Parts: sequence; structure tokens; C-alpha cells
Amino acid sequence: MQNLYTNFIGIDIGKDEFVSFLNNDDKTNCYKNSSKGFQKFLNDHKEYISSSLVVLETTGGYESACLDYLQDNNFAVHRADTRKVKNFIRSFGQHAKTDKLDAKALSLYGYERQERLSLYQKLDKNDEELKLLIERRQDLKHMLTQEKNRFQAPLNKPIQAGIKAVITCLEKQINNIEESINKIIDENKDLARKKEILMTVPGVGSITAVSLLGLLPELGQLNRKQVASLCGVAPYAKQSGEKSGYRRTFGGRRNLRPILYMAAMGARRRKESELAAFSERLTQKGKKPMVALVAIMRKIVVIANARIKEEFFGAN
Repeated sequence: MQNLYTNFIGIDIGKDEFVSFLNNDDKTNCYKNSSKGFQKFLNDHKEYISSSLVVLETTGGYESACLDYLQDNNFAVHRADTRKVKNFIRSFGQHAKTDKLDAKALSLYGYERQERLSLYQKLDKNDEELKLLIERRQDLKHMLTQEKNRFQAPLNKPIQAGIKAVITCLEKQINNIEESINKIIDENKDLARKKEILMTVPGVGSITAVSLLGLLPELGQLNRKQVASLCGVAPYAKQSGEKSGYRRTFGGRRNLRPILYMAAMGARRRKESELAAFSERLTQKGKKPMVALVAIMRKIVVIANARIKEEFFGAN
């Protein structure tokens, strides 16, 4: 393997501080998870900037400020999938867990996987705000559904007034968020055009289009396999020897699957749409209804990706 980098820095980051490990020094250092800590890390590693790959795990958002700082200062940075890193660590029999061991494992992960790791690219201000608003809207809608179910429960009559007040508050919050979302899109020419393009895909309405823009900003920059995998709708083979198991989908961004599911349901109900005919062909071949539905979900995101790519990035 030809190394793309000569130095690999693993960072295990928490709420208040982070631990880094530089493979060539074989030592760990601890820094505050703050602007002062980032500056001290930069001063300690200035000579390694151009030759280093930094690997951090996703840690509930506590890694975000550090990621942006490192990228702004020209470090090549990869934000690693926690599940993949855990499996990597287990593969060489490590059962102990400390911040120092995790930082060292992340450094080794970067070294061994460097050719296959994508570099972190931070979102611009509009994309970041849109993502946060859409995620918040999803959370509030989930809470609203729970409260409406509680309101209808027969034993909850003594507390229905309080539940109703919460429902009213949640509905108001959702309306405010939707106004903010629409304002961002209306004021951004590219986002407004992308929304128009997405709404030409069968089954994709205004809410689905906006959700895809916020939760899948990579649209148009991936190939069909990558975008299907990122959405968790890519089927994976399960075969060993003469035994061939059922192909299943897993992984991806969990908050995208419910959105694509609803879009696929809508597309399947439109009998005149090409996706409804596609679903019918699959069921006639003996595919289970859910398998056909997931296939429509995959078609929707692949078509959406292709149409955005054609207009904004040039179809390849």
C-alpha cells in the first residue's frame, strides 16, 4: 500500500477535552475541547499539517467545533463511523477502553484504511442551519404523535388539559420551524432550484424535497451505489458456499429512511407513475411487497441524485 500520508493522528474527543495520538511520536496529549485547546493542538502539530491525516469519531456533536477548526487550518480530517471503529478495535482483540487507547486505535485505523476514507467537508451556514431545523422538526413531530396518542388514551382524561397545552405548544413550534425552513430556501437560489428539481421525482412533495436537501446535502455528488448506501436502502448479499441468504438493507442515516418510505408509498399509489409500474413488475415476479417498496425508495433517491448531478455538477 502506498501511503497518502506520513503521519496519522487519532483524536478521542469528549465534552470537555480531547486526547490525541500521533503515530510517529508514539505518545498521547490531552487538550481542552475549546478554542484555546484547538490552538494549542495546532501549535504542537504545525510541522505535521501537510503530511497528516486526522481521524475523529462521531461523538454526539462534541467533535463538530474541532472538525471545523482543523479543516479551516488545512488538516486532512476524516470523521469516522463509530460502529466501524468499534469493529476495527475488536478485530485485534482489544477489550480495554480508555481515551488514550481509543486515540491510538483511531490513528491506526487511519493508517490502515487511508485509501478508503473520505475527507470531512463542513457544510456552509445555510446547509448547517437547514439540517438542524429539519432534525428538530422530526423530533418535535415524533413528540407530537406521542402526545396525541396520550390524549386519546381513555385513562388519561384527568390530564387531558395538560396534554392539550403541550400539543398546542408543539404545533406552534413546528409551524415556526417550517417558516424558518421556507425562509432559508426561498432566499437561496440554489436550494430553491434543487427543491424544484426534487419535486419532479415521483412521490416527492415539498416536505420530502426539503428534508432531502437538509439531511442529504451530498445529493448530486455521489454515484448511485453511494447514495443508496448512505440512505440505508442498498441491498447487501448474504452468501456462503452453496447457501445464498436473503439480501437485506441496513446502515445509512436512520432519519432518511422514514422520509423515503413515505415518498415511496405516495409514488406507489399513483398508478400512472413509472415507479408504480416498477413496483407492480417486482410483485408479479414474486417479490415481497416490502421488498418492492424498498426498491422504490432506492429508485427515488437514485433519480433525485442523478437529476441534481445533471444540473449542478454535470452528469458523468
